[in-house]
Amino acid sequence: MDGTVDLDALEAFLSSDDSPEECMDLSELDGFLAGLIVGPEAVPPSEWLPMIWDNEDPGFADEAQANLILGSILGRYNEIADSLDTEPSEYAPVFWQDFTGATIVEDWAIGFMQAVSMRQIQWEPVLSDDDTAMLLIPIAAIAGLAMPDGVEDDLSLPDEVMDKLVEEAPDVLPSCVLGLRMFWRDRLMPPGSRSRRH
Repeated sequence: MDGTVDLDALEAFLSSDDSPEECMDLSELDGFLAGLIVGPEAVPPSEWLPMIWDNEDPGFADEAQANLILGSILGRYNEIADSLDTEPSEYAPVFWQDFTGATIVEDWAIGFMQAVSMRQIQWEPVLSDDDTAMLLIPIAAIAGLAMPDGVEDDLSLPDEVMDKLVEEAPDVLPSCVLGLRMFWRDRLMPPGSRSRRH
């Protein structure tokens, strides 16, 4: 696998009959990868790859197709990581658009929160501070998922607030991801090394 990113081929495979019925779609997968990358600790691919396929085996036609699809997944993982560490960030999530041209962000947010659920306890420091919690709560609210540690009540947003959040999500969510990346990077970076970051 050379890490070549072919999102068109990946999207086609994920939506084909060769993939498990409940596997992630491309936008959900993109959010999932982002959540893994900006999280508190590295999760090995052997642990997260099965979640993409809903713990079933995809029906690859041959080794070449398997290499293309898996290489595209890992390549997109590296692409997201690199884009978040670029100054300024070049990160651009994969969101759907409906027939009216409106951006659909729910699938991406659901994928992101699936990554959070893999290390739920380790994510708790984000929620212990109001400022950093507001980086994760918008994603969770859009995903419609319960947050850990009893903060579910914070997600009972008034309809007009939720509508505004969804409307602004294409701009808000990338900023949330970058903020979470910086939060964990600074938190986990050895003392004395922060001043050398460019």
